[in-house]
Amino acid sequence: MILHFISYIISAMRRILAVFFLTAFVLSAFGMASFAQSQNTEVSPSADSPTGEAAGQPAEAPVPPQAQEDVKLITAIEVKGNKAISANTVVSKMKSRIGSPYQETVASEDLKRLYLLGFFSDIKIDTEPHNDGIKIVVSVTERPLIEKISFSGIIHITMKDEKLKAQLKSKEAQYLDYPNLDEDARTLKKMYEKIGFAHAQIDYKVDVDKERNKAKVEFRVQENKRVRVKDIFIDGNSNFTDSRLLRLMKTKRAWLFNAGALKEDVLREDIDRLKAFYRKNGYSDSAIDYEVKPGAKRPFLLSIYIKVREGKKYLVGNVTVQGNRDIEQKDILARLKECTPGKVFSNESLKADVANIQGLYFDRGYISAQVQEATSLNSYTGRVDVLYTIEENKVAFVDKIYIRGNIKTKDTIIRRELRIYPGDKFDGDKLRRSKERLQNLGFFEEVNYDTEDTQVEERKNLVVEVKESKTGTFSFGGGYSTVDDFVGFVEIEQNNFDWRNFPYFTGGGQNLKFRAQFGTITGGFDMSFTEPWLFDYPVSFGFDAYNRKHKRDTDVGYGYDENITGGDVRLGKELSEFLRADLVYRFDYFNIKNITDNATEDLKQEVGKKAISSITPSFTFDTRDNVFDAKKGDLLTGSVEWAGGPWGADKDYWKFFGRASHYIPLLRNSSLEFRGRLGLSKPYSDTERVPIYERFFAGGAYTIRGYGERKVGPIDAVSKDPLGGESMLVGNIEYTYPVFSFLKVAVFYDAGNVWQKMRKVGSGGFKSGAGIGVRIKSPIGPIMLDFGIPFNKAPGEEKKKGGRFHFSASQGF
Repeated sequence: MILHFISYIISAMRRILAVFFLTAFVLSAFGMASFAQSQNTEVSPSADSPTGEAAGQPAEAPVPPQAQEDVKLITAIEVKGNKAISANTVVSKMKSRIGSPYQETVASEDLKRLYLLGFFSDIKIDTEPHNDGIKIVVSVTERPLIEKISFSGIIHITMKDEKLKAQLKSKEAQYLDYPNLDEDARTLKKMYEKIGFAHAQIDYKVDVDKERNKAKVEFRVQENKRVRVKDIFIDGNSNFTDSRLLRLMKTKRAWLFNAGALKEDVLREDIDRLKAFYRKNGYSDSAIDYEVKPGAKRPFLLSIYIKVREGKKYLVGNVTVQGNRDIEQKDILARLKECTPGKVFSNESLKADVANIQGLYFDRGYISAQVQEATSLNSYTGRVDVLYTIEENKVAFVDKIYIRGNIKTKDTIIRRELRIYPGDKFDGDKLRRSKERLQNLGFFEEVNYDTEDTQVEERKNLVVEVKESKTGTFSFGGGYSTVDDFVGFVEIEQNNFDWRNFPYFTGGGQNLKFRAQFGTITGGFDMSFTEPWLFDYPVSFGFDAYNRKHKRDTDVGYGYDENITGGDVRLGKELSEFLRADLVYRFDYFNIKNITDNATEDLKQEVGKKAISSITPSFTFDTRDNVFDAKKGDLLTGSVEWAGGPWGADKDYWKFFGRASHYIPLLRNSSLEFRGRLGLSKPYSDTERVPIYERFFAGGAYTIRGYGERKVGPIDAVSKDPLGGESMLVGNIEYTYPVFSFLKVAVFYDAGNVWQKMRKVGSGGFKSGAGIGVRIKSPIGPIMLDFGIPFNKAPGEEKKKGGRFHFSASQGF
């Protein structure tokens, strides 16, 4: 009984103690919250107070009691002088906060931070006592806003004011900045220098409305007279003539066809160009200075004085190679082209040969090879001896191949063109050939290589980086051609077509093209499809369907109306890297009518409807570096068409056509092409003559320029219409020089003839001509414009005619 009573007393005391401690904890928490609230109310003035003091944030950490006696707390922050910029904006950019200790270093940082805003021309930070602490007073002077920018005195700069303002750093509705105004004045000065007004004076005037705090800026120009270069004098040049050096300069004397404007930056480039010229020619110690002097009586006429100190001409002495182990010294020396014994020494030629040695090692798989060059003057010979030190490192092998940059084109389309594979040694020839093949696809603007390290030192990942170009086109237009007269067309083409990729239909490497043509003498349509890899095998398949019409027009060599409807099926395969075989089956339906009334019986026999069925095997050997713009390499093609016989239809004949082109790269990206074409044909069985629409013709834009279209060869004795022949031989030599990326100039010589019978080929001489032309890369396609001068009288003409223009679309650019 007593034990039960004691247990009850202990349980009751536990409950009482628990209630007591819980009550004490609640009261303690409530008291601390009240104390904190009262403290915050005392140090934080309202942001909306009439004094303009801005509210701050409480200090992140309390100040230790022992430091409060030496450090004052910030009790307020006041901003003065601000009009457009609010006080809260200013305070938000400062590190000082209400409730935190005041520190001079922090205030100094705040001053710098506020200046960086660019809103103020003057800022001061002061302090004063406030509520047992410190109040920070920020006094600012706002920069005025630019209300208007105007110009006066400008005559020879024809740019409108709005475009002129766009060239300046200072802008309307932005804050006035005097350093920017100074730079703007210099910008205008440079614009005047570019048009020859080197003595133009530019300053500015700023009117500030202090009440509105806005400014008007006026740039004032005094153009003065246009400065011209009267003379350029060169002194000290004993090894090169004045005219040779002046040709290197873009700055020219003033004369009838040159304004003679002086541009300081261009003149400095001219001097650098002269220095580089001397260094390239072995004068490594040469020095060139210049001075521009105004005329004594006419200061706007300038004279440029160039002082040359040529120094000694250095030649290459002994060339030594060390460090090579796997590549013989004779192979390395054979790669040196510029810096060889006896040649002129220059740093440029030295660097070129370093690159040549590295290229040799890269081609053999040593992609990490290093070549260091060292030179020394041989006091005995007076020449510069060259030492190449080679660190070969290890041969590198391809680990993995990554394709990057292709968004539309599938990886497999790129990989199947590569001639280097995982596990292969890095080979320069294979890499170059792979790049050529990718460029020949026409899908990419750029093709580049990179490597990535792997965990194995001698194995590297090969990265093929491509930049895709636009491969799909929809174009329409019209024009005039000496071949087709006035013509219009509509064309849709996708060079990177994929019929399985719905709905984009791109990325598969196929070619699809549809073209409709209409004009005064021509018309029709063409549809073509090519799959270069049939069922993922390296066999191409394609077909064409077409209808082509040509009206009678003796000016372009057609003495009859021609209508062709037909199509073909194509198969092809690469037999080796450069050799390809193709097989084409063709079926055409011809309709010849509207023969000239006074034509002979020879031409009238061609009237009527005929069908042709033929099969054509061909071989192509192509080593050109670029099929679209060849600079080097060869193109050899040969085909034999077999019509009729077992293939049926109305005409039986065979026809051979061959072409050979050789391209030679020359200076400044120009090239020289030698091209020859041979055509031979012969009827057989019951066909007495090769049909006129399958004969060979020459003369005009694509064969022998300077003569009328199809006007070289046999003609009708009465109507003078071309009849064509069973054999043809044409040769062309053409030199092209690029002026711009879209424009080339050409010089050509053409010769050849057409013979009525195959056995007569080469007899009776040739017709020839020469001339000049341009090649234009236009948005609607390549354009060829030539002016040819004939050297012989054309068949059927009483005397030799003058030159003629040939204007048409070319077959490549």
